[in-house]
Amino acid sequence: MIFIDACFKKQTPYTPVWFMRQAGRYLNEYKAVRTQAGDFLNLCKNPQLASEVTLQPVEILNVDAAILFSDILVVPLEMGMDLGFFAGEGPKFSKPIESQSDLDSLNDEAYTRLNYVYDTIALTRENLAKDKALIGFCGAPWTLATYMIEGEGSKTYAKSKKLLYSNPKFLHAILAKITRNLQYYLESQIQAGVNAVMVFDSWASALEESAYLEFGWEYCKQVASFIKRKYPDIPVILFPKGISGYLDKIDGEFDVFGVDWSTPLRIAKEKLGHKYTLQGNLEPCRIYHQASMLEGAQEILDLMRNSPHIFNLGHGMLPDLPRENAIKLVEFIHHYR
Repeated sequence: MIFIDACFKKQTPYTPVWFMRQAGRYLNEYKAVRTQAGDFLNLCKNPQLASEVTLQPVEILNVDAAILFSDILVVPLEMGMDLGFFAGEGPKFSKPIESQSDLDSLNDEAYTRLNYVYDTIALTRENLAKDKALIGFCGAPWTLATYMIEGEGSKTYAKSKKLLYSNPKFLHAILAKITRNLQYYLESQIQAGVNAVMVFDSWASALEESAYLEFGWEYCKQVASFIKRKYPDIPVILFPKGISGYLDKIDGEFDVFGVDWSTPLRIAKEKLGHKYTLQGNLEPCRIYHQASMLEGAQEILDLMRNSPHIFNLGHGMLPDLPRENAIKLVEFIHHYR
């Protein structure tokens, strides 16, 4: 698989490409399946439909990897938290974590209750072309903790950060419990058939450097090390969004570093390109305009020539991006020399 070869810094005939949120509302085929499912959580819990939308972008765009269709919040859901998705508001937990008793009540083995995810993986791997990789994923411990403490997405993360500074021991306990579940969750995904795993730390930029290294990155490293020591042939991708100011502090046992669009790729290459394959980092909004998109893609490909690289966006596909431009982008990358 060309994607797996690139993860391990092997020479490839062209730069492999896939897109974060490549299964989504910019595809009419996805919207039809979402309507059939009834709501987002039902779609995540239906292996037949979740597999169908996982495969759609591979068939439509011809990307080199599929990424499991699911959601990072299925882990706290199966830990015992009451989760709902609300139109225009996003995900919400009805009872956020506020006390030690709240934490103690959560399941230590949520990964055993996620069979619908593993069934989706098995079904997808069975129907995915042999030369295409299947990527599994989870949210990072810090990112999941913010949802579990705030009860929903946040602009300030005030509750989470208040806890960090006023009761760091309790926050570490929350993070440790999440981390254990994530380690075995990713292992179960591997056993079900994924070829690589990715950890999304979407809210990494919410913390100052010292706090992120202690409460964020350290737990990402624990997840990655657990997988690499047991499954050295499975690539691990880490994606901490918005930490360009301290890339020189990044270390750990993993294979691919995901670069967000706000981080200049040349800086990531200088700081990390000798240690890890880099993944990224086209600004997603460039896809709205084909000339801007191709100009940005060429700059990235030229910069990363002869360096280990996987082409991706610097964050996820947006719901109204023109699919014809996404198809053109994949063609351009595959044929660029």
